[in-house]
Amino acid sequence: MSQQLTVIGTGVIGNGWIARALARGWDVVAFDPAEGAEARTRAFVDNAWDSLEKQGLAEGASPERLRFVASLEAAVEGADLIQENVPERLELKCEILAALDAAAAPETIIGSSTSGFKPTDLQRDCAKVPGRVIVAHPFNPVYLLPLVELVGGEATTSATTDTAQALYQGLAMRPLVVKREIEGHIADRLMEALWREALHLVNDGVATTEEIDAAVVYGCGLRWSLMGTFLTFHLAGGEQGMRHMLEQFGPALKLPWTKLEAPELTDELIDKVVEGCEYQAAGRPVAELDRRRDDFLVELLGLVQKYWPEAEGLEGRI
Repeated sequence: MSQQLTVIGTGVIGNGWIARALARGWDVVAFDPAEGAEARTRAFVDNAWDSLEKQGLAEGASPERLRFVASLEAAVEGADLIQENVPERLELKCEILAALDAAAAPETIIGSSTSGFKPTDLQRDCAKVPGRVIVAHPFNPVYLLPLVELVGGEATTSATTDTAQALYQGLAMRPLVVKREIEGHIADRLMEALWREALHLVNDGVATTEEIDAAVVYGCGLRWSLMGTFLTFHLAGGEQGMRHMLEQFGPALKLPWTKLEAPELTDELIDKVVEGCEYQAAGRPVAELDRRRDDFLVELLGLVQKYWPEAEGLEGRI
């Protein structure tokens, strides 16, 4: 029997969930009151489908299994999983999640794609089954990148988390169950730290956006894509591994290299960043850049699987 993903909000992230679910052979029901939402979603799926075909489609996968409905109540009917993707404003999310909780069958998991809010805060206005409202934070492009951070709130049981984990695995995701609530979860906190440093380097005239991106693409990014941060530094310690690395380089952590706090987003800094990115894009539309990124990611994900074939889940030794 086919499964149904209900998607509320069809921006970049919501559309990414739609494309992923369609590629896995799920039915998808979407709701977004914005004018032109359906046309934009179908164009998004069309643009992503070639990469999804290269990665491999599930039996029965088809863009035709998507339908839009006119109300939130109609959207949740028959849902096996609901994914909320409205703008990152707490009051708005709480309002929508409370409405979803009231309308959906009590056993249906409701995941929020929030990149920063804690699930207990998201559950606050849910009167029916607040514990089934969890954080399910993906990464762009959602239809290719497999990581989803799952975070339960104070009302969430371990059984609910287990059910959610199985559902997202059914979408070919690799769920990372976050043990404790924290703003920004795990991956975004790491990315934001690098982002803050990058903005300082641009603001201080040390490097351009292109030079900073090159430093990541041709340096640390290549290693991170296979081994992450800790295992990469473990190798930096030679035969003695991480212990020697920390003894050798640990004291440098106390040096005043990092800026920690983000710089003020002045008009001058904004102009530097925007002009740098536009120079790098070289007039290519976003859809073209999306396809280039997706082709790269399909091949890269294949390489990661080749070199870590035993890492079927995050419980594996990646």
